[in-house]
Amino acid sequence: MTNFYEINGNKELLRQQLNYVALNSPFYKKHFYDNKINIQEITSYKEFRNIPITSKEDLQHHNKELFAVPQDEIIDYVTTSGTLGNPVSFALNEADLNRLAENERQSFEMLGIKKSSVVQITTTLDRRFMAGMAYFLGLRKLGAGIIRTGSGLPGLQWESIARFKPEYLVAVPSFLLKMVDYAIQNGIDYKKSSVKTVVCIGEPLRNSDFSLNSLGNRIKELWNIELFSTYASTEMGTAFTECKFHTGNHSLTELIFAEVLDENHQPVAVGGIGELVVTPLQVQTIPLVRFATGDMVKFYGENCECGRNSLRISTPVGRKKQMIKLKGTSLYPQQIINLLTAFQSLKIFVIEARLNETKNDEILIRIPDDLIEISALQEHLQSGLKVKVKLKKTSTKKIEEMKFSKEGRKPKLFHDYR
Repeated sequence: MTNFYEINGNKELLRQQLNYVALNSPFYKKHFYDNKINIQEITSYKEFRNIPITSKEDLQHHNKELFAVPQDEIIDYVTTSGTLGNPVSFALNEADLNRLAENERQSFEMLGIKKSSVVQITTTLDRRFMAGMAYFLGLRKLGAGIIRTGSGLPGLQWESIARFKPEYLVAVPSFLLKMVDYAIQNGIDYKKSSVKTVVCIGEPLRNSDFSLNSLGNRIKELWNIELFSTYASTEMGTAFTECKFHTGNHSLTELIFAEVLDENHQPVAVGGIGELVVTPLQVQTIPLVRFATGDMVKFYGENCECGRNSLRISTPVGRKKQMIKLKGTSLYPQQIINLLTAFQSLKIFVIEARLNETKNDEILIRIPDDLIEISALQEHLQSGLKVKVKLKKTSTKKIEEMKFSKEGRKPKLFHDYR
């Protein structure tokens, strides 16, 4: 494992980033001093691992000290989605915006988008959302045609597709199902549209063995388009993207140094699952070193058929802090989501986690009050999870409000009240 990181890490850019951080970040100056870290002595991955992990709590408690440029250099302010806590403030200067554009340019090129391509972005470009802006900047740098329809509004999406003939969409996978439903209800022959490929964001599409998960299969059964998985976060400012072979998400070695670590912060073996820890490269405004994302991913490691030898990982199999211990069985919300999505007659749901009176984890799944096949759903879940979970009939309106909050930027299927 150590040899893999020594070979695939961009040593010179990593050294430059450490030097920049040590000179300009108030947080890391103190962090390095308190932990007796002399970055000039770091010459290998083994020594690099002596730098203590930066946590999400560090970002929340020391947000201002993480800024490493003067305020008058900042151009764009964004925030994290706040999935595991309060949103954290982030910002970008001119260099960071150029880097963000380059990140998406490389990602889009990896999956086949060219200057001659036309791409429809069905995600928001506002609400302090970094990703929507990143897609626009990356496509602009690539020179591709861009249609900015924004989130929701299936009617506008189909009208734009008919008008501008995009070959590609950027979309949240579950929104594709809404688009298909709208097309069927309104007599749109969606299977003959110009769209051939979707760059999918925000939700996992594949299992860790590269096969499509229940959501991916459901989309493919309805609409035979090519689905590309991507994974990114505001903190990373970098995307992990599938190539045409669909065998894991590639890192961009000039823009990020990534590690996959076990609970003792040791590198996992190829094929193992661990927490993704990242050091984004060439970031100036809020540079992070060994930031623990909280996302559990499978590490593939070996080279890809496409010829790239960058680190390859799965999209998150779960979040470290969202692990559920249910009657002795360890589960991640995504496992439950995959099973629920596979149940054809279930169109909408949300999952809630709480502690019961004995301080043990408890799961409640809210399902529409007009669903008839309750017993079949219960049996389906118990077969897949090996434990029984509680189902509660709830109005579709209430479930929709929980899933699509006014403040949220993406669907929220899991609500953790523990």
